[in-house]
Amino acid sequence: MGARKRDTAERRKEARKSSYQAVLRNCPTSPRKMRLVTDMIKGMDVNRALDVLKFSPKEASRNVEKLLLSAISNWQQKNEGSRIEDSNLFVKEAFVDGGRVLKRLQTAPQGRAYRVRKRSNHVTLVLDSKVKEVEKTTK
Repeated sequence: MGARKRDTAERRKEARKSSYQAVLRNCPTSPRKMRLVTDMIKGMDVNRALDVLKFSPKEASRNVEKLLLSAISNWQQKNEGSRIEDSNLFVKEAFVDGGRVLKRLQTAPQGRAYRVRKRSNHVTLVLDSKVKEVEKTTK
């Protein structure tokens, strides 16, 4: 491996240590519907994002709410004794990738068949702390 690749890989590892993530795989919702929900909470404070997801009428928001709680618990495991309010956690990234597609047939008139594609998706939430960013800029 070249020196440039090694340096960028080390920088990526260091950045990953300070952020906390949770991944939801093969969620049986179309990626388009899930993106509507994840775009609502991008860049939001964690407590505000939980409130928005709790009162959202969309079905996908329930899955994203569970995923956000999982990411928060991942943060709590690494930072025992710290309070969420003091750390100013926010949703740094939230992105949705397409998952596997189940292909089914639906009967149609005159002996034909229509193809039905049942989509699924993979959701990734990345949390980060605003406190660390402020400390880095002041030093």
